[in-house]
Amino acid sequence: MSDQVHEPAERVTVHFAGDGAGTDELSWGMWEIWHAMVGQHSSLPIGGRAALPAGTTVADVAEELRYLMGRFPSMRTRLRFDATGRPTQELFASGSTALEVYEAGDADPEEVASLVEQRYRSTRFDYTEEWPVRMAVVRRDGLPTHLVSITHHLVTDAAGGVIMLRELQQRSTAPVTGLQQLEQAAWQRSPAGQRQNAQALRHWERVLRAIPARRFPVPTDPSTPRHWTAEFVSPALRLALPVIAERTGTDIRTVLLAVYAVALRRITGVGPVVVRPVVNNRFRSGLSDVVCMVAQAGISVLDIADGTFDEAVELTRRSAMTTYKHAYFHPEHLKELVGRISAERGEAVDVECFFNDRSLHPAPEEDGPPSGEPLAQRLRKARADSVFQWVRRRDNALDALLLNFGDAPGGLVTEIQTDTRYFSPGDAEALAHGMEAVAVEAALDPATSVLLPPGARASGRLR
Repeated sequence: MSDQVHEPAERVTVHFAGDGAGTDELSWGMWEIWHAMVGQHSSLPIGGRAALPAGTTVADVAEELRYLMGRFPSMRTRLRFDATGRPTQELFASGSTALEVYEAGDADPEEVASLVEQRYRSTRFDYTEEWPVRMAVVRRDGLPTHLVSITHHLVTDAAGGVIMLRELQQRSTAPVTGLQQLEQAAWQRSPAGQRQNAQALRHWERVLRAIPARRFPVPTDPSTPRHWTAEFVSPALRLALPVIAERTGTDIRTVLLAVYAVALRRITGVGPVVVRPVVNNRFRSGLSDVVCMVAQAGISVLDIADGTFDEAVELTRRSAMTTYKHAYFHPEHLKELVGRISAERGEAVDVECFFNDRSLHPAPEEDGPPSGEPLAQRLRKARADSVFQWVRRRDNALDALLLNFGDAPGGLVTEIQTDTRYFSPGDAEALAHGMEAVAVEAALDPATSVLLPPGARASGRLR
């Protein structure tokens, strides 16, 4: 089949209505992702394609789209821009959209769905005139076979996406709960919101004044294109992390952040390790069940020195509590603060090293039948199945280093986005394999050293 998908055979009009309407400034979570969207010249699309259950009709999918648009205010939100280009949000109480229907004909429906998805992802959204979701059905011989659904990232973060899918499956009709985007913006202007913002920025200012300005060595000549993205699928990481978490009495996300920090410290030799973990903020009042952008990147300063990996996990656990507390702030104010502190220090303070754990961390046995093999043997086999590959190279701006963690069949997938001017492709690949090595070492040996080669013992302790 041609790599160009044809125009849809049909557009089904879907009318919708929901609670709430009005305009206001962006919420802090919306500002956070808007900065990334502008910087990367991308709508940062989320979603994908899936096979439809047998017997699904176009009307069924249209009803699903109507439910999504009516239930979740973020689906009915568009942007408005003033004369300077500054965005605000506008929520609509009702409207109409279109469900596109594509005919596969003699082609493979999965291939057609893939092409539709590519078109939806590669075409930037019109934030003022287009609703933030694109949905299509692929049909063959009159029977729907596949669904394609793509939204831009202003709609929700990963945690909100899980809530959305759960409520869609249940078709809940109870009123939505929590602070929606307009209500968040109002709270953030309130005295309580301003106190939270001021407290967070005071913490940021202390950190920005204390840390070394650079996370990475002096910039070198970048590769062309400059920004590279890799994927690393590791069955061994998924197997090792729960072992360490159980032993140390902490959660898998904290262990993974420690793994990342130790591997990065080994490669760069720069300490302390300064990482910006993305915090979902769902523990905050009124945000537990909302479907919108509330996640923000905090900052963790991990002063990793000689010692055991379990000590590094405890250091990371303590740091994480401070990170979570101060990961709710106005991103525009943080941007101004970084600029001011950099000017006062006479050097740009680099905080472009990110950690975004989107994995649900399923138990390893969910990937296959239980095994009676010793852990060391299972880990050795799992490492042999790891796959690293470069998937994109482009000139669109990315952060110096961003790691996204997610789930793949059989393992934990790490997406590594690197600006090769700061962190080379070779270092990116070494980081992927290094994280796996750290986790495997630590799963097998509680006395694993943080900074010394595998099998070595450290006489010092973490500071």
